Amino acid sequence: MTPPASPVVPLVASHRQRLIVFCFLMAALFMATLDNQIVSTALPTIVGEFGQMERFGWVSSAFLLATSAVMPIYGKLGDLFGRKYVMLAAIVIFTLGSLACGFAWSMDSLIAARVFQGLGGGGIMVSIFSINADLFEPRERAKYQSYSSLMIMASGSLGPVLGGTMSDLFGWRSIFLINLPLGVIVITGLVLMLPYRRPTRQPKIDYIGAAVLAATITCLVAFADSRQIFGSLVAPASLALLAGGIVCACLWVFVESRVPEPIVPLKLFRDSTFSLYLIISLCAGSVGIGLVNYYALFLQTTTGLSPSAAGLFFIALTGGIVTGSISAGRLISITGRYKPFTVIGLAMSVVMLFCFSQIGHDVSLVMVALIMFLQGLSVGFGQQAPIIGVQNAVPRGDVGAASGAVALMRMGGASIAISLFGAIIGTGLKAHPVEIPGLPDIETLTPKILATLPEASRQAVAAVYHDVFSPLFLVAASIALIGLVAALCLKPIQLPTMQAASQPKEEKAAA
Repeated sequence: MTPPASPVVPLVASHRQRLIVFCFLMAALFMATLDNQIVSTALPTIVGEFGQMERFGWVSSAFLLATSAVMPIYGKLGDLFGRKYVMLAAIVIFTLGSLACGFAWSMDSLIAARVFQGLGGGGIMVSIFSINADLFEPRERAKYQSYSSLMIMASGSLGPVLGGTMSDLFGWRSIFLINLPLGVIVITGLVLMLPYRRPTRQPKIDYIGAAVLAATITCLVAFADSRQIFGSLVAPASLALLAGGIVCACLWVFVESRVPEPIVPLKLFRDSTFSLYLIISLCAGSVGIGLVNYYALFLQTTTGLSPSAAGLFFIALTGGIVTGSISAGRLISITGRYKPFTVIGLAMSVVMLFCFSQIGHDVSLVMVALIMFLQGLSVGFGQQAPIIGVQNAVPRGDVGAASGAVALMRMGGASIAISLFGAIIGTGLKAHPVEIPGLPDIETLTPKILATLPEASRQAVAAVYHDVFSPLFLVAASIALIGLVAALCLKPIQLPTMQAASQPKEEKAAA
């Protein structure tokens, strides 16, 4: 398949204005990713106030579920109506959702507010990648998208630390309210600096396809968490969810094959690059995003670290992410090759997650930090390639839909993984009926309770959680291995240079 040509007229002609717009986009990315990271170390505190440990994972998975469900819709709306106002609407929804989270009065109300917040978060992430495709040609895009790792590093490094520190000093509600001033700044900047380009195609929204796709994602993610909801993966209600998800998926394919403007055009699946990167994104999201909350829980329960101290270990993780992502982005920009970095990243993930599963009870914190750095490096190596690969493989008019599909699989994988990993933790704790002095129920454990326990009890808690986390990391390594197999099947495509991309346009003009 011939790579699509760059747009005839760039969205922003001035290099200076292009950089300013890009900076505001990175600020929006920082806001969205900060929220996902800042919650992780505050979750034990939130559970300590509201109770309901069985819904620990839903505070994050509800956000990711809503984010996943709307990503393809936002991508398609950007293709049909232009990306500026779609992006602004997403930021407004996200900011209002953050306000609602800050005023939650129960676990149920917090989860509901996180769903509303996720409806905006999905649009932010997809629109950023789509607007970058309008701003930069393929190889230049690889370089600039690697700078997004700086925002991921900043949010990843500051998020857990801020989450623990702010929840200790100002209460956990402050971790959501911090998004309000950030949202106002980003909205103002994009209103003033981002041009609006109205697409030439006639807008036709696939409402039925959007609804069926959202229902499919909801059923499958809820099924992954059905052990906690219904008590078993094979309970009648759980099986009903699975059956509903399968039926909705089949119905979605039927609808998409017959509407003029499908949410995700089925013709895109004819290119193996697109199909394989969907699988890779699903696996990468599972191990790259889905494990974040559980790293914090692992550190706090097995080492006895406070939320603030545990958050410092995320500097190693996100430092690896930024190192790998910027290095990969620069090398992709120079060589035009993106497959090698996908393979290297997933191979490293398999090895590092296996190392996590073999960590002993007395492992040093330095070794934990080193493994977290290498795991972050593996995530960073593979971070840029899926978006760049599919944007290069699909027609120009479907860039938003394709970007949304990749982002959907990444966040959908994270949502399912969070529920799956939560089920592994819950099952493991129930399988260890160890009586610990001073702790009547280990599932109600919070950092404050852990800090008050005697040393012998803390060691017993660490032993139980080490045994629980070992199978979790083995499952994560198996997921990464599936992604590695898909990566090895990718075609060795080279991105076109600016001259090569513009050559078809010049020949057409000459003719």
